[in-house]
Amino acid sequence: MPDSVVSRKRAAAGPPLKTKAEKRAEAKAAKARARARQKRRETLTVAGAAVVVLALVVGLVVWIGTSSSPSSSTASSPSSAPSASTPEPAAATAAPAPSVPAALSKKPVTTAGKGAVTKLRTTTLIKGTGPAVRSGQTLAVNYVGVTYADGKEFDSSWKRSEPFSFPIGAGRVIPGWDQGLIGVPVGSRVQLDIPAEMAYGDNPGTGQPAGALRFVVDVLSAS
Repeated sequence: MPDSVVSRKRAAAGPPLKTKAEKRAEAKAAKARARARQKRRETLTVAGAAVVVLALVVGLVVWIGTSSSPSSSTASSPSSAPSASTPEPAAATAAPAPSVPAALSKKPVTTAGKGAVTKLRTTTLIKGTGPAVRSGQTLAVNYVGVTYADGKEFDSSWKRSEPFSFPIGAGRVIPGWDQGLIGVPVGSRVQLDIPAEMAYGDNPGTGQPAGALRFVVDVLSAS
């Protein structure tokens, strides 16, 4: 029989049947390909999630850094806490800085007194042009305090670079201040010579100066 006839008969009969082993091998290969495709998809999904998480972390770090940066408009305020030797009580607060007259812009020179201080004396050093201080008003003042006998400075608002604020006539300061500053025109510089009984006494025992005191007080404002 010619070869061409044999070839035509084989073609008409169709492809040869696969054995079970071949079918199992093909099924196994198909499953392997499916698992490989699934693994690629899972890998891509994990990678995408990692990118998103990384972006969130970077954004959070930037936000925290921006939030924790100090504001350039924030300024520190000087402490208004009085020292133990000041005539003002601890509850008093510093006043907003008023407009200071040119004559009161420099710290005054203070000296020791002469003789005994038997009563409160208010001496005008610079007379202001403002209204007279009235009891119940809140004053803003600068001051220097020295012991009367030797002129040794024990306290000064000038050291704190801010005026001191207090209500006059309310018992919040020593009597020498409460009484000696009533009627003083705003804008004045006055010298208060205060006997011990109107200051801290002769033996205060709490860190305040003993005996008669001298204060030079600048009355900056009264409201």
